[in-house]
Amino acid sequence: MAIALLLVVLASTIGIHLVRVSEPYIHDVLSLRGDSIRGKAIFQINCAGCHGIQADGRVGPSLQNVSKHKSEVGLIQQVISGQTPPMPKFQPSPQEMADLLSYLEKL
Repeated sequence: MAIALLLVVLASTIGIHLVRVSEPYIHDVLSLRGDSIRGKAIFQINCAGCHGIQADGRVGPSLQNVSKHKSEVGLIQQVISGQTPPMPKFQPSPQEMADLLSYLEKL
């Protein structure tokens, strides 16, 4: 019974991940190579006001090592959803999002 429950949970988790990756915007972002220098500039313009110029937290939480705690898909969803107030909904172009991901991975 426990194994069956574990398999159901695992299958649903994988299914959710596949659905998110299949979304066109996310698929487009993940198909691109990001530039961390451009990503840093995007971060400084759009994110640093709340997360700090060094991404060490202010109004928003610290983003240091964030890529170790959230997947690329999770980070994209966080940025574009606007579901965690006071963070606004933000939808950069796929290339800008790939650049931002590249920068966040280096934090």
